Amino acid sequence: MSCKRIRKLYGVEKQAKALAPEARQTLRDQKSRPLIDQLRTWLDKSLAQVLPKSALGKALHYLDHQWPRLTRFLDDGLIPLDNNPAENAIRPFVVGRKNWLFSHTPSGAQASAAIYSLIETAKANGLSPYEYLQYVFETLPTLNNDDELNTLLPWQWKETLPL
Repeated sequence: MSCKRIRKLYGVEKQAKALAPEARQTLRDQKSRPLIDQLRTWLDKSLAQVLPKSALGKALHYLDHQWPRLTRFLDDGLIPLDNNPAENAIRPFVVGRKNWLFSHTPSGAQASAAIYSLIETAKANGLSPYEYLQYVFETLPTLNNDDELNTLLPWQWKETLPL
């Protein structure tokens, strides 16, 4: 019963994807908020009918405890329904970290995390990770002070390219 409502929430988000934040907020108020209200009613009813220490009871109590975080997307059209893009971006790192050569030490793990973060941030900003990193590694030794490091951040890269 609640799975259908969740599927409908994602359907609303699909409709809202190309909308401006204000229009997305209006659509959510019209279509998502009633679904969330129905889900809350179902949750309250189910909490009263399920043993708290059962697997389902624990899951329902977790949902109840996380409710403000689940419904936060209703407050602002800029807030996504979920964090799937971030989860998908880190998945290869999480899956592969045990197999990577330099992750056997804390320093190696930090280096891997830093470079991976740069790559994913470059992708999120519409950049080619290879071209971006090539530019960073060529430019980094020529910088005179730490303040110039900001010019190499992925979201500023296009503005700092030499003409």
